[in-house]
Parts: sequence; C-alpha cells; structure tokens
Amino acid sequence: MNAPLKYGLALHGGAGKYKDKPQHDQIAHLRETCAHGQAMLKKGAAALDVCEELAARLEDAGLYVAGRGTGPNSTGEYELDAAIMDGPSRKIGSVCALKGFQNPVHVARAVLEHTPHVMLAGRGAENFASIRGCTRIENPLEYYLVQGVSRLPEELDTGTIGVVARDQNGHLAAATSTGGLLGKMQGRVGDSPLPGAGCWADERVAVSCTGQGEYFIKSVTAADLSARLRYTAQNLGEAATAAIADMETQGGYGGLIAIGTSGIPVFPFNSEGMRRAWIDEHGEVQVAV
Repeated sequence: MNAPLKYGLALHGGAGKYKDKPQHDQIAHLRETCAHGQAMLKKGAAALDVCEELAARLEDAGLYVAGRGTGPNSTGEYELDAAIMDGPSRKIGSVCALKGFQNPVHVARAVLEHTPHVMLAGRGAENFASIRGCTRIENPLEYYLVQGVSRLPEELDTGTIGVVARDQNGHLAAATSTGGLLGKMQGRVGDSPLPGAGCWADERVAVSCTGQGEYFIKSVTAADLSARLRYTAQNLGEAATAAIADMETQGGYGGLIAIGTSGIPVFPFNSEGMRRAWIDEHGEVQVAV
C-alpha cells in the first residue's frame, strides 16, 4: 500500500458548456500546470506560493477567461479580479476592477503581504500595483486575445481559474482569478475576489469557485462549505456537493474545487462541464472536463 501523500493540489479552468468545443489545449495546459505545482510541493513549497504561481501561469496562458484570455467590458476596457488566501493565518489579498496589469493574482498577493487591508479596487488597486512594481500591460489591444464585444455575456462560457493546495506542513491556501463576463457592465464585480463567495481558505478547507458569480455571492458558497464542515457531520465531498446545490437553488450554475486536511480534493459542479486537474491519492496527475 502506498504511503499517504504529504500534500494535495487541484486547479480549475472554469465551468461551462464544453461538450462540443475542443479542449485539447486547455487539458494539456492544466496537466502541465498541475505537474509543475506537484514538483513545487514535493520540494516543500508553501501552499500559498504554489497557489500564486500556478494561478499566474493560468492567467498568462490565454486559454481561460482570466488574465490574457479576458474579454472587454461594455465600454471596451479590461477589468480583472483576483483573490488569494492563506488558511493558517486567514490573511487575504484581493483586487477588483483592476486595469493595466498582467497578473491580478500577483497584485492580490501584494495586498496580502504589504497592506493592512483585504481588498483594493479600481484606481487604488492600480496605483498600489504600480508602487509595488507589478508588471504593466502597455498596450491592452495587443496583449489580450479577445477583442470586441461580439457576443452577449450569457453566451460566453465562464472561464474563471483557481488553485487550491495543501503543503507538507498541512497548511491550506486558495487563489481565484477572472476577467469576468464578456461585455459586463463597467465596474461589475463577481464572486472571484470576494472572500467567502468565490475564494476561501482556513484550517479546514481551501476553496475556489467558478460559474455565474452573482449566484455564488448570494450563497456565499466558499464559506458555506467551510461552515458545513465545522457545524455538521458532513464530510468534504458531502459539504461541497451541498454548497453547490444551495447555489443552484438561487438559479445559478458552476462548480468548485476544494481540498481539506486529507489532501484529497473534490470538485462538484452542476454545469455541463468543468475543466479541472488534480493529484490523486496515488500521486498521479489527473485531468477532466
């Protein structure tokens, strides 16, 4: 019998309608990114560092509705959101409606490390990112791969990205990043940067959500999962499934990835599919849509 793994990892590339859409590039990238995270964890990297680095890789890929794959809002601007949370300390860094910077998750980590606050928004987040030396995007029309608002927001599959990890010290962390809906109203903020809605980590569980953000906010889905573990006899799988079911009662769709103290992740969803990768109990990287 194999010895239990000392670490755990899962990541997602969004929930949506993927049945008739090729996902070969996304599957290959999720597998590669998960393998990189596994190598980091094997070497003793902290869960928080793994979540940040893998989230940045997903942002840079241009294969998801996050980072370079973000589409413009109703005014043609690119506004991005991200959050990262450390389980042991419950320290959180978050940014929303951020424009002009390559990796929102790096800016969110800087908020966590270098401010007394939880969230910075809009121009304040941009000024802070500039002061911290975060990488700028000089020409958005050249950098972002999605140009123009040719489809209605409801026709765009949600493609938020997220990472949850448990390191060899048993510490949990989570990160979530998104560009939001194509053609969204200027200033619209979804669940991704909101602690407890789209991202959460504590001593029990780390969670990253993806789907229709308004419904995850109404259900406070990520924190609800943790509360179910704390106050009921549900195990992680049962609590995660129940949290998604409660979100569905509000009329929404999507999914989540979650990892607890065992290091074995779960990933319930009520959408047609959810792009995801994880390390199984045998230490093998698995990928599914």
